[in-house]
Amino acid sequence: MGTILEGEWDESFAVVKACFDQLRASGCSRIGVPLKVDWRDGPSGRLQAKTAKVEQVLGKKLKT
Repeated sequence: MGTILEGEWDESFAVVKACFDQLRASGCSRIGVPLKVDWRDGPSGRLQAKTAKVEQVLGKKLKT
């Protein structure tokens, strides 16, 4: 289980920080953040392209 976040470095880490800050503000006394980064030089939008391919194979839009 996990969440995939694709985007520019600063924008992606701003999302991670916002999530952490929200958990901390809600009173969590312990927060674990296992983080895996897979950086690749080249075109962006790979996650959207993969989703579009799955939708094409299934013949329908996915609920996101």
